[in-house]
Amino acid sequence: MSKEDYMNTSVQEPPLDYSFRSIHVIQDLTSEEPRTGLRPLRHSKSGKSLTQSLWLNNNVLNDLKDFSHVVSLLLEHPENLAWIDLSFNDLTSIDPVLTTFFNLSVLYLHGNSIQRLGEVNKLAVLPRLRSLTLHGNPIEEEKGYRQYVLCTLPRITTFDFSGVTKADHTTAEVWKRMNIKPKKFRIKQNAL
Repeated sequence: MSKEDYMNTSVQEPPLDYSFRSIHVIQDLTSEEPRTGLRPLRHSKSGKSLTQSLWLNNNVLNDLKDFSHVVSLLLEHPENLAWIDLSFNDLTSIDPVLTTFFNLSVLYLHGNSIQRLGEVNKLAVLPRLRSLTLHGNPIEEEKGYRQYVLCTLPRITTFDFSGVTKADHTTAEVWKRMNIKPKKFRIKQNAL
């Protein structure tokens, strides 16, 4: 199977689904059986999954230690991972490991314990990220939450399961000009 054929077929592949498995640490994925869906998962000759989607929602993960390593054991092409669902876990931050998956287009982090709005900044390096969820985290209570995320990640088209409109982008830009001081100003102020 050529890389191009792989890219075309794997998008339709069902997810590697470890949801509702009481998983505490990422290493548990190597011994846990994924859930079976309506369609069977396809595997490479080496036995690794050919999917681009990994669902880890509704577990008890509080960190992503060894995530890259474990994903490379489970997926034939981990670099093509496009959808990660980590919703309803106990994550308190956005682990930088997520920013190493450059083909990531869908990231679900809703229903976690992410405390700092600045955590969103880490995701700005993901060129293909189009859909993001963060609702149900403490950061949702921050003033300007939606505007901050939209001006930090201007390429996303769906945020917290609602479409991002031109008006949303305009509002975010206005909010940014009113609330985020330019770096030059901060430097001058610190020099005083």
